[in-house]
Amino acid sequence: MNKRGGARDAGDGTDSGGRPTKALRGRAGRMKNGRGSGRASTGAVRLWGRHAVEAALKNPDRSHRKLWATREGVESLDGELPADFPVEWAQPADLGRLVAKDAPHQGLVLECAPLEDVFLADVLDGDPARPVIVLDQVTDPHNVGAIMRSAAAFGACAIVTQDRHAPVESGTLAKSASGALEVLPWVRVVNLARALEEIAEAGYWRIGLDGAAEGTLADALPAGPVALVLGAEGDGMRHNIAQHCDAVAKLPIEAAMESLNVSNAAAIALYAAATRDMAAD
Repeated sequence: MNKRGGARDAGDGTDSGGRPTKALRGRAGRMKNGRGSGRASTGAVRLWGRHAVEAALKNPDRSHRKLWATREGVESLDGELPADFPVEWAQPADLGRLVAKDAPHQGLVLECAPLEDVFLADVLDGDPARPVIVLDQVTDPHNVGAIMRSAAAFGACAIVTQDRHAPVESGTLAKSASGALEVLPWVRVVNLARALEEIAEAGYWRIGLDGAAEGTLADALPAGPVALVLGAEGDGMRHNIAQHCDAVAKLPIEAAMESLNVSNAAAIALYAAATRDMAAD
């Protein structure tokens, strides 16, 4: 990835090093769907921020279409762009019109193809050290992205959501995931209850997190593979989803606090799963 060699302006005017002789002004803001929407062209995903863009560029399963960037943004990347990579230089204000309102783009906006579908059977490896995260109608992309980040950090084998009542792949989600979207398998299913049945058939013990449960997560964690199931904030898990869990458990928080943010609860549960052997010792 040569950070300087392949970038071109709209008129292909470059200096001897292959760099555009001037940054473009205003073009990004005039693009269709460009003014603070964060929406990409049809059939594409628009990502922004250094970690999200850098991870997408390094992902061999991603098909990249175009990068809009400041020179400082490109210089911040780890690695080099291919010599013929389509880069269009822009001012920070131009990039701001390509992303969601007030989103911190950090000088980088990438348009790329969506990730390919991932199937549940392909990710259930039965490794006790690699839990599955199952989200029941968690719809906030910031929360789902933050959960992905924690799941990747603690070595989860996948995150499972519904096709509906869950966020789509987007720049907002990718920014919150801080690169995890590119490394953590994301399985989207039509029927979450059936997916939980398949998870059980693969040998996983399914634990639903519920603040009203009697026992704690530490007591419910098995020695073998585990699936951690979390519901939306406020409503929690739906009754049918809770019925498809082998156990329900709570995090032992103070009574003065009603609940935790779902992304915080997921991070704590993942930590508990990762350290259960040490706790047993």
